[in-house]
Amino acid sequence: MKNTTPAHRSQASKVVFALSVATVIYWLLVMTVDVYRFALAGALYEILWLPMIAAIFVMPAVALIYWILGRFRLKSLHLYSLLLLLAAGLVIFLTN
Repeated sequence: MKNTTPAHRSQASKVVFALSVATVIYWLLVMTVDVYRFALAGALYEILWLPMIAAIFVMPAVALIYWILGRFRLKSLHLYSLLLLLAAGLVIFLTN
């Protein structure tokens, strides 16, 4: 049986929100900073670019599914994760 206690749902929403914020910060930094200026920044960029591409596409779907399962509550962190990721996706695709 699935663990759907309020504490479990709260933990999941915090994890999804934290991953969403990390993804958005990564993409905003990559778009504004010359990552190849410093060797460490370039190495981190090269290591993280594939997981972050996957995250920018997968995380909105995950947030939407959790938001639907939470019955569309406006106070849900999943809604804010979804909005944050959609805004970041628009910025990424419209600035290139």
